[in-house]
Amino acid sequence: LDGIGMPFTNGAQWGDLDTIIYDRIEVLRGANGLMTGAGQPSATINFVRKKPTAKFQSSAELTLGSWNLKRAQADVSGALNADASVRARLVGAAQDADSYLDRYGRAKQTLYGVVDMDLGDATTLSLGLLTQETRARSPLWGALPMNYTDGSQTDYDVSTSTAADWAWWNNSDQRVHAELQHAFNNGWDLRTVLTHREMNTDSELFYLYGTPQRDTGQGLFIYPSAFSGRYVQDMLNVQASGPFSLAGRQHELTLGASWAHEDATEQSGYSSITGQPLGFSLSDWNGQYTKPAFDASYNGSDFSTNSMAVYGGTRLNLSDTVKLLAGGRFTHISSQGQNYGSDHIYRHSQTTPYIGAVWDVSSHVSLYASATRIFKPQTELNANRQVLAPVQGRNTELGIKADLLDKALAAQLTVFDTRQNGLAGNASYIAPSGTQPGFTAYQGVDTRSKGIELELTGQLHERLALTGSITHQSLKTADGQDTRTFVPRDTVRLGLRYKPTDRLSTTASLRWQSAIYSTSGSGAVARQTAYALLDVGASYELNKHWKASAQIRNLGNQKYINSLYWEQAYYGAPRHGQISLSWVF
Repeated sequence: LDGIGMPFTNGAQWGDLDTIIYDRIEVLRGANGLMTGAGQPSATINFVRKKPTAKFQSSAELTLGSWNLKRAQADVSGALNADASVRARLVGAAQDADSYLDRYGRAKQTLYGVVDMDLGDATTLSLGLLTQETRARSPLWGALPMNYTDGSQTDYDVSTSTAADWAWWNNSDQRVHAELQHAFNNGWDLRTVLTHREMNTDSELFYLYGTPQRDTGQGLFIYPSAFSGRYVQDMLNVQASGPFSLAGRQHELTLGASWAHEDATEQSGYSSITGQPLGFSLSDWNGQYTKPAFDASYNGSDFSTNSMAVYGGTRLNLSDTVKLLAGGRFTHISSQGQNYGSDHIYRHSQTTPYIGAVWDVSSHVSLYASATRIFKPQTELNANRQVLAPVQGRNTELGIKADLLDKALAAQLTVFDTRQNGLAGNASYIAPSGTQPGFTAYQGVDTRSKGIELELTGQLHERLALTGSITHQSLKTADGQDTRTFVPRDTVRLGLRYKPTDRLSTTASLRWQSAIYSTSGSGAVARQTAYALLDVGASYELNKHWKASAQIRNLGNQKYINSLYWEQAYYGAPRHGQISLSWVF
């Protein structure tokens, strides 16, 4: 968030993030050991919050869509005094919708406000508040079984849900942040950010586990639970950056330190009817099941996590055409407490160095290379209910960037090689026993990922813009066996934006992935064949203030499984659409 890593308990984000509060969302591909400290090899997603503007501006939008989607949003920004030394912005959104999934629906409200105050010519204080509420009706907890008892794969209607009609799940997320920035006369900047976040979650949920029989569809068992959790996070980050001179050249240096603390408390209430058979096939079930009492037993968690880090990085201009990037981050993370009867205790320290270089071969072509260590604490448990050790490894990349068609089109070719030791894999679900809740157990697996990616971005014509990428990779264990087979080995993305007139704009987005599969603890295999999703859209500027737009997603009405990461899964959304009317002043 604004370049600062945000921890999530057990890797979970309770309730979705409404992107209306963000100015843009950046994706840094590859390991990012400097900013996040974890060196996660896939990517870092940076959400950049909206800032107040000195000039008054406002906008509003109304949206209607499939499954009773209704949404309204507004954004107002401007100066609060004559010299614009105090600026404010207020953003809000409200949404309610049903779903293609049986019985499911969700309402959410988001409100974000931020004030920037110039304390002097070079100092700015920013204060912000975010509150978001989500209320889900009959949400999934778990998903659909993927195999019958004979090992063959199930095939349900896309709308099939395991949720009971009385199930609900409410989440709230409140954040307060203060940011102080000061620009020195020598070109250096000092930035201090303090963030306080409180997340609360409450629910009464209905989970199904087991393996159904092919002929009757029966063989599933119930597991209802009431769940509540509270997570309080405090984060402080101090960063200084600026230029310095060495060997007759100007270079850049970044130094920083961060601290984070989180307290997490959770409680689950269980029912005496846990383990009873559902008595229905999912194909015939309508979600009606008598709501039980959740007073048979209680279990939960109470643990705290601390993270401290110092980091530094430099960009050295070795010549007019060669740049060297180098740095590192030292991270210490610790946790104490208990998590559903298991000790949630660990203490780890790691230095994650990185180095990279860019060589401008010509005004149109650049070569680059990078290498970094990987350090990623894990929250997954092994079969003994112990937290897995952090992932450690390395990530290297080589690539070339080129400007084509008189710099109208940018091309990038990257080769990457990632090694991770102890990565959570080979998951198996251990069913509940008595009052002991079920959980997913993992083994730490050494993995290696190698691949190549080609990306194109730019203008094919003054009215036609293109974004596209092709990625191929392999994922294998240390002994050469395929692993994490739920990850597609080949993906293709293509986006086109065509403006036949100055007012009319049309878009098309194609996403294709190769086949994936997963193997359950019993040896049954679930597969998703290769598939493609096509989205199309259009917008028309009625005048300088009003614009109408429409979108259709999954135009081909493709039936596909969202993910095979777990032994349970559910289907993606069928063809659906929405229309919007927006106003800007």
